[in-house]
Amino acid sequence: MDVIVRPTPSLQGEFGALSSKNYTTRYLLVAALSEGVSTIYHPAHSEDSDAIRRCIADLGAVLTEDEEKIVIQGFGRHPKDVKELNVGNAGAVLRFLMAVAALSPEVTFVNTYPDSLGKRPHDDLIVSLEQLGVQVEHNEGKLPITIRGGKPVGGRITVSGAVSSQFLSALLFLTPLLEEDSEIIVLDDLKSKVVVGQTLEVLEQAGIVVHAADDYMSFKVPGRQAYAAKSYTVQGDYPGSAAILAAAAVTKSDVKIHRLAEQSKQGERAIVDVLRMMEVPLTHEEGTVHVQGNGILKAVEFDGDAATDAVLAMVAAAVFAEGTSRFYNVENLRYKECDRITDYLAELTRAGAKVEERRDEIIVHGMPEGVEGGVTINAHYDHRVIMALSVVGLRARQPLLIKDAHHVAKSYPQYFDHLRALGANVEWVQ
Repeated sequence: MDVIVRPTPSLQGEFGALSSKNYTTRYLLVAALSEGVSTIYHPAHSEDSDAIRRCIADLGAVLTEDEEKIVIQGFGRHPKDVKELNVGNAGAVLRFLMAVAALSPEVTFVNTYPDSLGKRPHDDLIVSLEQLGVQVEHNEGKLPITIRGGKPVGGRITVSGAVSSQFLSALLFLTPLLEEDSEIIVLDDLKSKVVVGQTLEVLEQAGIVVHAADDYMSFKVPGRQAYAAKSYTVQGDYPGSAAILAAAAVTKSDVKIHRLAEQSKQGERAIVDVLRMMEVPLTHEEGTVHVQGNGILKAVEFDGDAATDAVLAMVAAAVFAEGTSRFYNVENLRYKECDRITDYLAELTRAGAKVEERRDEIIVHGMPEGVEGGVTINAHYDHRVIMALSVVGLRARQPLLIKDAHHVAKSYPQYFDHLRALGANVEWVQ
């Protein structure tokens, strides 16, 4: 389905933030890797979190769910022997489960999104799994991928961090279960270090010991560990909230979002700092971000690697700022559901924004007067692009029609419902 976003001068209202997709995914995984019963309170509901629910159930976890929690009987280091797993369009889920599949005789990950996840490379993780003695059959690093494991070994493992930190996180989930101790050495640069911090936080909560270097470029992981069955509570999601906060910033607004902890390890909490740098009137107290926007913003410069999943929303806000903004160190945006630099900037340009592309930078020449709009734009099956483009539509002079906007459900199924509840003029169309 498509969505039409019409000019909206003001937003007003409040609601609780969506539960974190990243934490939900990790809690579900460590619960499955335990041999006891774990409880996860306030889990996220999205296509990605549904994908890992489905896959860990296929692998032998027993899940019972009600409105506020999910109870999981894990399978530990002995996943059920299944021939196929379908992760949908969930890249992190695929990579985490490729590592878990190393404990199984043979698992094939099928390709159901050839125009999105099917185009994304996984070579760096494949190389690392092969160092563990796992055989991997693949299509030039892409799906479909068959993992032939059963008895992976530890030892010294290298992994590139240049494209994604998800490959490293996958190994950190697997190696504690191996018979041997492991040493993981990160080659090249490491993107999204903040997200690795989230993985380590969850592993510690699950009773797993990992000795990490201060720069996260090497890790020592004792083998023969067991995941503890625990209770976990999922915090509010900054990546999804970033677009709502950006929407409030570019309009005249009085918007409150609750459940956004000030001390969260989510790098995307930087959206609050960036909006402050843009001189947006806001407060962040007792887990509530309160934006009282006046539509006036100043340009910023920001290292986007610290908050990867909020960058597109920041860029959308910068479209209407006074001056030229620069978001740098963002090359890893190219390796997401789409190329979030080339593809996203092409659609912003079509909407009337003035933006420039570099290999690892996005330059935005602000237009406080607003953009023209009045066009149909392609969201490239990418939930973050959809949300960010909707922010731009609120300040366009003419409506924007965003194609295939239903893919927002990958991380935030209620996104347009929440926008509409705040007063945004948005409408679904067939």
